[in-house]
Amino acid sequence: MAASVASHLPLALSLLHTVATQYPGLTKSQPTTNVNTAPTAPSAPAPAATFSIALPGSGSGTGNGSGSSSGQTTSTAGTTSGAGAPMATPPTNSNNSAQCEHCHLKPKYHDGVKTHSYCSKSCAVNAKLANGNQKVSHGHQHGSSTPPSNCDFCHNRPKFPGHPFCSKACAKNASSSSYTGGNPQGTCQAPGCSKPTHVNKDGTCGDYCSLSHKTLGETLCIMCLKAAKQTNSHFCSKACADNAEMKGPMILEVPAGHVTFRDVADQFKTSWRHVGTKCPTVKRIYKIVSPQSSLAAYNAYKSSVEARGQFATNGRSAGNENRRWHGTKRECHLGDKGHTQFCGSQTCSLCCIVKTSFDLSLFGKKTGWGRFGKGIYTSSTSSKSNDYSTNECRSSLKAILLNKVIVGKGCKLIQDNVSLTTPPQGYDSVLAEKGGSLNYDELVVYTNDAIRPSFLVMYEA
Repeated sequence: MAASVASHLPLALSLLHTVATQYPGLTKSQPTTNVNTAPTAPSAPAPAATFSIALPGSGSGTGNGSGSSSGQTTSTAGTTSGAGAPMATPPTNSNNSAQCEHCHLKPKYHDGVKTHSYCSKSCAVNAKLANGNQKVSHGHQHGSSTPPSNCDFCHNRPKFPGHPFCSKACAKNASSSSYTGGNPQGTCQAPGCSKPTHVNKDGTCGDYCSLSHKTLGETLCIMCLKAAKQTNSHFCSKACADNAEMKGPMILEVPAGHVTFRDVADQFKTSWRHVGTKCPTVKRIYKIVSPQSSLAAYNAYKSSVEARGQFATNGRSAGNENRRWHGTKRECHLGDKGHTQFCGSQTCSLCCIVKTSFDLSLFGKKTGWGRFGKGIYTSSTSSKSNDYSTNECRSSLKAILLNKVIVGKGCKLIQDNVSLTTPPQGYDSVLAEKGGSLNYDELVVYTNDAIRPSFLVMYEA
């Protein structure tokens, strides 16, 4: 038996050598030396690897070679040393915080697989912009009723990344409103209302808090500015109308959003007909209030013309009343911002006409003649009357008058007739039409009572 075992020893040693070669981890590792590293306690040794080798001939078998072996096993153990390079203590990493790395208020977003550095896309974008030295609010500050991440103008929509406004529209509106960084939204302009104005969908702020107050504000009595005006009148009551006429002559500024302002400004724009010229912007409009005595004379003349022509029964206005433009000389600042008082000059045509209406005795002092005789000239073309509007003062605005004129039955002419002092027989006025000697129309009346100044319109010079 001993001889049999001895005969198998070389084979067993050969097998052990093969195992040791193929599994170097079973051999004892050499300790390593770490430079500039503080020593740490060695880690626990790895468990020994154990395997069995069946020695040939140690089991019993049948003669046919089939059988089970239950022989002895020889265990060989190899250990690995845990005394490798020690690990230094890792530095503290802010990314390990559960809070957003930009706002530091909300938890980081987890998509089910990965935990991101920020709580939202907006914080991720703002953090990126902040790294590029762009001042952008992250929208998580507190203590303000309007989130800092919203547009600085409309305060309703988020800012465009890197900009103080949400859109080009808000940027443009802020610029045109002389924006200074505050909230341009004011209070409702309706009388007695202190509510904030309505903000439109495009971010612009209106002048009123509601539709009902907008309607009220656009139809206010221009005298008291408290109650809505009556239909076909500028005043809310007879009391306001009488009060205005008693204080006349004077001018009352019409609010920019008023229906009367829009009506007059639209007529100025649509009647600007000079080709190649741009219609200037209307800046201010004033209602001219004439004294009661002056209005009484005008209304009496209108009644007499209506009685002859029966214009109202044919669907026209009484006396065939129309609105026509007239340009003249201005020596003072009447009509400029804050200037509503007349000057004392006897040669300031604008103040004289507004105070006492037109005067045929002054005919020809400017031009020296009239294409259709001695009359008072107006036109339906605002750009034609603009040619006669002049300033003898420094102003960024020009003045033009919109007048109510009793046309009655007009005589149409296309050729000059400088000898006229009254309308042709059977007519109340002259309608000088385009063509012949005229490029644009003219309306001529030959009595002072046929015309009264109605509005003073100030527009860009």
